[in-house]
Amino acid sequence: MIRFPHCKINLGLHITARREDGYHEIETLFYPVRGLCDGVELLPDARPDERAGGEAGGVVFSSSGLTVDCPDDKNLCVKAYRILREAFPEAFERYERERGGVRIHLHKHIPFGAGLGGGSADATAVLVGVNELLGLGLTTEELVPYAARLGSDTVFFLYDAPMIGIGRGERLEPVGEMADLSGWWLALVKPEVGVSTAEAYSLILPRVPEVPLAEILRRPVDAWRGKLVNDFEEPLCRKLPVLGEIRDELYARGAVYAALSGSGSTLFGLFRRKPDLRSFGEQRREEENGYFIHLEQL
Repeated sequence: MIRFPHCKINLGLHITARREDGYHEIETLFYPVRGLCDGVELLPDARPDERAGGEAGGVVFSSSGLTVDCPDDKNLCVKAYRILREAFPEAFERYERERGGVRIHLHKHIPFGAGLGGGSADATAVLVGVNELLGLGLTTEELVPYAARLGSDTVFFLYDAPMIGIGRGERLEPVGEMADLSGWWLALVKPEVGVSTAEAYSLILPRVPEVPLAEILRRPVDAWRGKLVNDFEEPLCRKLPVLGEIRDELYARGAVYAALSGSGSTLFGLFRRKPDLRSFGEQRREEENGYFIHLEQL
């Protein structure tokens, strides 16, 4: 079984309060970006001596593509498998006896620390895939609490459609007719530097916005500049000036709207026509110009 989990961007992101559990209350619109994907392969037959972390549990993890910089047993794909295994031990024990467990191979293409939700997308692909592979019969709604344990944006990837995220991001509301970007060209630009979620949140003072996110998103894209705000953007641009330079260049190339995605270091631009991104960032020194660039029509 092979799945191709894709990433997302955030249209606006307000950090409205700090919660007692250490998380933050947010409001954002998650928008799927289907052209930028990882690959997740799930296969039976995991030999015990290869299991992630050298522990029992019937899962073998391997990866290719971008280097995955954490131990196998800490990877979200493995965590997704184990969350379901804890909930349905008899089904998993039977499968492990009969088929030897599950092999998970991740081919990583979505950048890390980018604010694109690649790790969450991968974990969701494992939840959905293992549910199918073992015949657990869980519905999307029944998978939600397991996804919510893995991350704040993981639940969004279960639905694979634009959604307003509130709470930690795990409580979702349909967007209706707002923010339809069909036909727009999307450019993603990420410099070599990444940003950790903890680092990004350390720069934020939560606040309730004067204008609710949904009200802004009902306006045309042309009216978003200066109104549709990601609260991480200005603090991160002060800390990492290259982010502001990328945003400015996206506007110079014809973007109608450009902003930071999530809490990472990816800037995105929305264009009416396909932009020419050749020589993007050439004004910077060559050794600093290790940009990741993705372009697609939504």
